[in-house]
Amino acid sequence: MKYIFILFSLFLLSCNWAKQKTKETVNKTGEVIAKTGSEFADGVAKGVEKTFQNQVKFSPKLSNEGLKSGKIIIHSSDSTTDNILTAYLIFDNSIDEKITVKVFTESGQEYGRITETIKGLKGEAKYFDFVFDKRTNIDSKGTITFE
Repeated sequence: MKYIFILFSLFLLSCNWAKQKTKETVNKTGEVIAKTGSEFADGVAKGVEKTFQNQVKFSPKLSNEGLKSGKIIIHSSDSTTDNILTAYLIFDNSIDEKITVKVFTESGQEYGRITETIKGLKGEAKYFDFVFDKRTNIDSKGTITFE
């Protein structure tokens, strides 16, 4: 009977040890998967961000008037794909005028144009949305001009 009790005790101890080791292994595996998934998502986001880089050009007139851009974002509305260009514009001088924004393919073919009035005081910087025709799908590579 003693031997059965000893064997039974060893069995319970080994089960608890196995259960604890299994739990530790699962926790470690979960941490590794979460970290890898997070790094993968960050890498994908950076890859997408790098892909969506168009060359941005300002006409000599606008450059001389002190208009510059910061970040340019291309996004979609509810019913269209990539037809909205959001530009962070920086005003080195006060400006209140109509400007035309054009988009060109990588090979230089124009496929979108919009004219909007922008207003900004010297030293200001703010976002402006330029909503192109719903059929304009702004390419990930090409040129965007402000004239």
